[in-house]
Amino acid sequence: MQAQTQDALSMLLRDRGVRPTRQRLELLRELESEPNDVTAQELWRRLRARTHSNVGLATVYRTLAVLRERGVVDALAHHGTELCYRLCSSAHHHHLVCRDCHRVVELDQCQLEGWIDELAAEHGFTALEHTLEVEGVCEQCRAQPPPMS
Repeated sequence: MQAQTQDALSMLLRDRGVRPTRQRLELLRELESEPNDVTAQELWRRLRARTHSNVGLATVYRTLAVLRERGVVDALAHHGTELCYRLCSSAHHHHLVCRDCHRVVELDQCQLEGWIDELAAEHGFTALEHTLEVEGVCEQCRAQPPPMS
């Protein structure tokens, strides 16, 4: 995702019905600098270290929950029991996620709608939306020797 100005980030929040507070903008700015994804704990540590922010960990979790609910950030579930967060494009997309290094690739072409609609109809459902997260190992991680025990 391209770096956005403070005004653009504020507008993004306003467009999604979220008030652009200082802490929310700090968090978005830090997320914007992450090429892949990051846990809430790591995001909080980075904010404290880089910007000397006084934002609390509970605020980070609450803010990420609001941003996820409003479609500002995506949450990926590939990191054990903890979610990882990513500032993504607003267009419909899916993710390829490396289990080892957490590299994330956004897939902006979706050819699943027809298949999902058929599958849902077979079971008496109407599909409203879908997300796909494919977990695997990227080429760089596959090329590395396994860690010694």
